[in-house]
Amino acid sequence: MYAREIEGQEYSFGVSGKLIRNVLVMYDRQTESYWSQLIGESVAGDMVGTKLEFLPSWMTNWEQWKEMHPDTVALDKGGQRGSRDAYAGYYASDRAGVIGKTNFDDRLNTKEFVLGAEIDGTAVAYPFSILNNEPVINDIVGEKDVLVVFDKDSGAGAVFERAVDDQVLTFSSDSEELILTDAETSSTWDAVSGKAVDGPLSGRQLERIKSTSVFWFGWADFHPQTLVYSVE
Repeated sequence: MYAREIEGQEYSFGVSGKLIRNVLVMYDRQTESYWSQLIGESVAGDMVGTKLEFLPSWMTNWEQWKEMHPDTVALDKGGQRGSRDAYAGYYASDRAGVIGKTNFDDRLNTKEFVLGAEIDGTAVAYPFSILNNEPVINDIVGEKDVLVVFDKDSGAGAVFERAVDDQVLTFSSDSEELILTDAETSSTWDAVSGKAVDGPLSGRQLERIKSTSVFWFGWADFHPQTLVYSVE
């Protein structure tokens, strides 16, 4: 998710019908520049090189979202796009999108889902197959201490910086609820928002790091030097 305001001006976007390495390309109606959905950056036109501001979001199922936000509203477009069988066939196959892979990296299966993040210029992929068994990860990427959280029931995941006031925190969870505890202060934290809800750090907020849930082949195509958690 990205903000549509750039240097004080509001932009509106549409689908260009084009793909770059199987990733959707948007265009803005003000300058007709092209933008990559995955990296949030203009790749052609007057705005080339301009980056959109990342907005934290949580990709989850409707049941969990309604539980967290009972008064939420949703856009009902009426009907379903495509058939269930068509989507099931695509997800079950090894086909790498419409155009195929440009980077043949066999460290993971083509359609393994990963939570991908780029941290200070270093790309890292956290495979869902690992996150299912290790839903709370205290990691170090480059020189940054990061926290990765995952809910296996909904497939939702997020990445945070795990330092508060220069104190690096170590997180764990003793239950399947999205509640974390840090070892240093015994504060409890909501994993979705990254906010401390009880304890000495109550009210403090972890800084969210841009991440995306994506097929392995799509992430590896854009980030050929990516690290893979637990593989290397």
